[in-house]
Formats: sequence, structure tokens, C-alpha cells
Amino acid sequence: MRIKNILVRLFLFYSFSTYAQNIAEYTNGWVGKIENTKVFNLQIEIENLGLENAKFKISNNQNIIDYPFDSKSTSILEIPFADNYSFKGQLSENDKEINGFVKSGMLLYHLKLTQSENNTFIGTWNLLMVDELKSLNFYLSVENGDENEYQAYPIFSDNRFTGTWCDNFQKENDLISFTDFKTGLQFRGKLVPNRIQLGIYLGKNLLKEVTLKKSTTDWDIGGFQNENKASILQLAKMESLISKDSLPNTHSVLISKKGKVVYENYFDGYNASIPHDMRSASKSISSAIVGIASDKSLFTNVDQSIFDFLPNKYQMLKDSLKSKIVIHSLLTMSSGLDADDYTRERKSSASENNYQPTRDWTETILKANMINEPNTEANYGSANPFLLGVVMDSVVSEPLEIFMDKYLFQKLEITNYIIQTDLKGRPYFGGGMYLTPKDMLKFGELYLNKGKWNSERVLSKKWVENSTKHYRNLENVPDKNGYGYLWWHNTYQVNGKSIKSIEARGVGGQYIFVIPSLKAVVVITSGNYRNGKTQQPEKIFEENILPFL
Repeated sequence: MRIKNILVRLFLFYSFSTYAQNIAEYTNGWVGKIENTKVFNLQIEIENLGLENAKFKISNNQNIIDYPFDSKSTSILEIPFADNYSFKGQLSENDKEINGFVKSGMLLYHLKLTQSENNTFIGTWNLLMVDELKSLNFYLSVENGDENEYQAYPIFSDNRFTGTWCDNFQKENDLISFTDFKTGLQFRGKLVPNRIQLGIYLGKNLLKEVTLKKSTTDWDIGGFQNENKASILQLAKMESLISKDSLPNTHSVLISKKGKVVYENYFDGYNASIPHDMRSASKSISSAIVGIASDKSLFTNVDQSIFDFLPNKYQMLKDSLKSKIVIHSLLTMSSGLDADDYTRERKSSASENNYQPTRDWTETILKANMINEPNTEANYGSANPFLLGVVMDSVVSEPLEIFMDKYLFQKLEITNYIIQTDLKGRPYFGGGMYLTPKDMLKFGELYLNKGKWNSERVLSKKWVENSTKHYRNLENVPDKNGYGYLWWHNTYQVNGKSIKSIEARGVGGQYIFVIPSLKAVVVITSGNYRNGKTQQPEKIFEENILPFL
């Protein structure tokens, strides 16, 4: 009997091995249909808060997560509802709302859950950051790298979603799997003759299954119609250039003057409700958070050494020069660390590309050599604001993302936003926040109004003034632009006049222009990440907008 069982197992193993699909035959482009425009728009519910039978639920047209949790303590809710997923939130003072975040991948999605009549708190989580998909096409590229190291690249052809960044490709017999590093989405597929059955998962829970067939035509990505809105300003020349692709990948242009929106337009299928990847433009938001902490006297002043706030494990990395790195140094990119993000002549050991692949970003940065005396020369490097985030995480008593929401975003009535995290799940102060262009405009107005929003003081006037001073020029950028507290300075020539602008900037063309002399704010968002047109918004601003202001 034992011999018979062994023979059966060997037969099954041989049969399975014989008919297992060869991954090399699948190195190709694959295409399928999602079929449901709102499958990634998830409803979040918290039932029976404060009771023993409390539940955290996620659903679309089907139940996905049904997770019981202990809700006896409701000051800060922490709900680990699946492996590598969690919800963290705080109940409002009137007990009617929960403001919190879903942690998924490297992102913190802000959610506002509102109490219903049956005491259930309900909100919406847009996992792909769009209201609904405009294109239902789903593409998969299976590629062979070096030495049979295969990779899979999923693409939602609705190009308004900026994912995906996948890793950990695995193949076991006919099964493949990989993970989107950014959103946390997991993909698991079965290789069958002439097709791939691919499931898209939230943890272990299936969101959607797609049948993929070999692609025989070029992939059709984007190409959406413009969604023009009526505006006071008629910028016909600019709109014509955008429509003709002479100003490519421009996603939005918004202008406010004297507190009123005078122009608002979206292109390439973008609209007012889609949070846009601000990249490094969100560094200026990081500056505001430091300002709020300063206004609340959570630290003494900006001349405090950063080692006053760092955990003990990093104190051994302090030396005579590094001990001089203070909060002001980080705000002005003048730490002196070898953290140059723009260097071409040499590799900077604490550049963003070098510290992000490591397990401990703080350690990697603090181990970097000093190339300048702190507070003497400014060189653009995301390591500086990253360390600010570590410092701020130590000075606030609540989770940093909750602090940011309570004292900045709620004050500005901003609810639809996403925060990128570091490997420890903290908000990443180096960039990567998602805001709608309209909310970016609000943030610019906050600085134009010296820290007030709707007559309410959000930031002290002193902090805004100090933030927008010109401290030093950035030595490692071609234009050697001036720099404040994570705010850029630039001057434009229009009709023989010099017009000064204070700017938040992000790679790909994400800009907030604050122009005090004109009492105006301009927001431009773009998708020029790899075509050398990151600074295109400056051209649009100078040639097509300033003449009308």
C-alpha cells in the first residue's frame, strides 16, 4: 500500500511538472478588461464602536473585509485588519466623525467616516485615487531581465492612476505573484495555455479577477477628452497649446486672485476630485507642519540640534560637525551632509536614490560624510526633510499623520488626500503627498494670507514670513534658485517688470506659485516625469498666465 501511494505521488508530480507552463512563453504583453468602473472604490464601515462586537468592514459590490476588533479605547483607533494593512483614526469631539488613515503599501489614505442613523461610521476609500475608471483596459507586461529574472508590470490604462511599482515576482509551477510596492495591491495569477487568469487582491481578499490574452495591437493608454470649465480668464492660447500637445502632459491649471478662483481647467481626463501626486511640492507642506509644531512650542526653536530628538541608537553617529545640524539646517537644505539629489559627477551617499533602498533610512543618511559646514551652503537633497519628519514624529504626542490632519488639513477643509510613508510607516516629509489641485490652491492661499484661512489663524505670521525668506541659493541646481524653509524663490520678467514668486515644486511639473505682489496663487500639475519637461509650468506661468494677471 505504501509503495502504491509513493507511485501515485510520483505520477502526479511528473504529470504536473510536464504540463506546467514555461514562463518564457509568457514574456509578452497581455490585455484584459476590468468591466466595473468602480471596483476599486471601496466602502469603509465601522460598526458598534465602543461595544464588544465592533467590526471594521470593507466592501464594493461584495464583502471583502469583515474584521472584529476591540473598541473599548476610542481615543486613537488602531485596527490591523489584514497582513500589512491597518486603519488608524480619531473620533471627533462631537462623536459624529472619525478622521483617520488606511495604511496600504507605502501610502496613508485619508478617510473621513461619518456617523449614520444606525450608529455605523461610513466613508469611501478610492484605492486607485480616481472616482471611477475611464478606461477599463488592463495590461500586463511579463519581461525577462538578467539571467532569467522575470518581472511583471501591471498597467491600468486609465493613466490618471500613477502606479504601479511592483516587486517580489514569484513563480511556483503555474502560479505567479507580485506586489505593488506603492499601493500594497497584490497580484496572483495562474498560467494556462494562451491566457493568464490574474487576481487583484487586498491582502488575501480578492478584489477583481481579470482574464488576460496576448496583446496583438499597441496599447491604448489615456487620450481622454478635456474637461473645460467656465472661467473669468480666457487663456485660449495656453489651452490651444495644451490641446495640440505643445505643452504636453499638463493635467490642471488653476488661478486665484484676491481670494477668488478666476481660472480652473483640467486636461487629459483629470478632474477636480482626483488627488495628484505632488512629489517634492509636498516638501512645502512638511515645512508648514514644522511651523505648527513650533507655534505650539513643541520644540524650543529652529536652532536646536536634531540629535536632541533622535533615538539613542543614532546618537553614536554624532560628531563635531554633525552635532551642528539643527532644524533650520534641514529646512534650508544646508545640513552639510552628502545628500545631493542632483549630483551627476559623483554618487552622493545620502541621495534619495541611495537611502531609500536601505533598511534604515535614518542610519544611512547620518552615516554620510559631511561635505560642508552646516548652515553655510545649500544643496537640494530629500534627506534633509526626511530627517525633519523623524524629528517631528518625536515631538508630537499623537501619531504624526493624525497631528497633520487635525492642525492643518481639517483647518483647510481638506479631506481627499494621501500621504506617502517611509519604511517605518511614518509620513515621509521628503515628498510624495497627493492633494487635489484645488486643495493645493488652498495651501498656496494660506501662505499668501500670512497663515490665515477663512479668517482663522492656522500658522503664525512669523512662521510664514520666516519660511518665505530667501536664505541661500541652491548650489546643485542649474538655475541656482533661492531657497527658504522648503520653499523655492524665482523671478520672472513680464512686460519689462520683474515679478517675484515663492514656489512649491515637484518633479514632473507640480507647482504652487505664490505671488504676493499680485495677490495671486497659481497651481499647475503635470505628468512630465522622464521627458526633461519638469520645468514646463514655469514657461506656462511666465508666457501665458502672468501677462493676464
